Amino acid sequence: MLARRMRSLTGNVVDLVGRRIFPGRVEWADGRIGRIVPTPGRRYTRQIAPGFVDAHIHIESSLLPPSEFARLAVVHGTVATVSDPHEIANVLGAAGVRYMIEEARRSPLKFNFGAPSCVPATDRETAGAVLDAAAVGNLLALPEVRYLSEVMNYPGVLSGDAGLLAKIAAAKRRGKPVDGHAPGLRGAQAAAYAAAGISTDHECFTLAEARDKIAAGMKILIREGSAARNFAALAPLLRTHPQACMFCCDDLHPDLLLQRHLDEHVRRALAAGAERLDVLACASLNPIRHYGLAVGLLQPGDPADFLVFEGWKTLRVRRTYLDGELVARDGRSLLSRQAPKVTNRFRAKPRRPEDFRVPAGRGAVNVLEALDGQLITRWRKLKPRIEQGAAVADPNRDLLKIAVVNRYVPHAPVAVGFIRGFGLRAGALASSVAHDSHNIVAVGADDEALAAAVNLVIAHRGGLAAVGVGAARVLPLPIAGLMAEGEGRAVAAAYTEIDAAAKALGSPLAAPFMTLSFMALLVIPDLKLSDRGLFSGAQWAAVPLFAE
Repeated sequence: MLARRMRSLTGNVVDLVGRRIFPGRVEWADGRIGRIVPTPGRRYTRQIAPGFVDAHIHIESSLLPPSEFARLAVVHGTVATVSDPHEIANVLGAAGVRYMIEEARRSPLKFNFGAPSCVPATDRETAGAVLDAAAVGNLLALPEVRYLSEVMNYPGVLSGDAGLLAKIAAAKRRGKPVDGHAPGLRGAQAAAYAAAGISTDHECFTLAEARDKIAAGMKILIREGSAARNFAALAPLLRTHPQACMFCCDDLHPDLLLQRHLDEHVRRALAAGAERLDVLACASLNPIRHYGLAVGLLQPGDPADFLVFEGWKTLRVRRTYLDGELVARDGRSLLSRQAPKVTNRFRAKPRRPEDFRVPAGRGAVNVLEALDGQLITRWRKLKPRIEQGAAVADPNRDLLKIAVVNRYVPHAPVAVGFIRGFGLRAGALASSVAHDSHNIVAVGADDEALAAAVNLVIAHRGGLAAVGVGAARVLPLPIAGLMAEGEGRAVAAAYTEIDAAAKALGSPLAAPFMTLSFMALLVIPDLKLSDRGLFSGAQWAAVPLFAE
């Protein structure tokens, strides 16, 4: 078969491998770069650069399946992701990982999946599946699985947990990197964690912590997502340790994915004064090399994966190419929509307001305090409001109830606690996106509203719900209780509406549903709530509701 006609494009070529920028002509055919010819003396306003790679993202958090995620992401110059299918694996096990791989094949975007290392994340909650060392090894053998996903159980690494170390060893045997997840780990403990084979961390929230981990040999993934936003704290690393940094979003809801992806990281880094080539290397070259990705770096013979942008200060992506094909132009995706398959595991039954009642105890209650833009929480001890022998929510003090309802066991007891930071004056929010086991998590100003919001989620076998005075809204998530079936822009619009509904109830949080989804994530300190009750990530122990 004859090769297709060579195509070409002129502009300022950003050569990250040779660390230079020069006027030139990029030529490609059959999906690969043929040659790059310098054009001395020519002046161009557009730059041609390797495409962006998100070094750590949970596709499920976009509320979209892979092919629909891709349709939104390519607009921002994204050509590949390092994707952790940890969320769907906690619901469906290995079958969930294979679902993501199959759905990703329907898109030209280069998804690179990990084998989830911590399913469940802890033994202190109920998940939908268990992936032991043998199951993880089987996943690592798949060509689409490029690494071992974030090792969240860092106490298990430090204590030498045999099962966890077997998973790390399985990745090492196959020459596949191991991702980390160790918020707040410093000094000798960070060094011991890295020495076990952990190569990255995306949970640093202070510069000192990141420097400790770099000193231990780890790469730092600078995260800016919907809930966790650490770019400002870690941006100085781009001047001092750019070779040790990559960019990631981790969790990005569809409303923000419409507006930005890694292009925003790049804009902010350039505005902060970081060197141009260093910034673009963090967005592409560094993750491609670290994970050994089959993604082009704008070199002869490489896959023709690149973007065209204008303006260094404003950086507007004008075109995105994947294997030489134009997939986005001037803010419009050219990828066709692929209707996803639906798969789920959801056994929860409707609840009554009485299920959320808390009999009065003695003394203060242990209270979670949510922090805007952070996954960590503070631990407070506050005196509850008592009515008719029960501890109740007190919206006037921003002391609300939080509940976790088991989605896998129909009639399991409801875990109830108290929380600050959500600011609801009335009503309730509920979500089946509840890291990491994805039971139903809800926060509310009274028991009736809590039951109503939870029951909306149950009725749709997954979703986000907001219940207010005389009004109720739900965004169904029928795919594993994590993802929607609809077109990406429509899902983003629906999310924007329910987010506005949450804020109309009084929440001051930038992303109330994203923040809510992390209130059951036990491995992030300090106080969280699982379907089995309160838990301290710092003490790694259960905590009673009443402090006495």
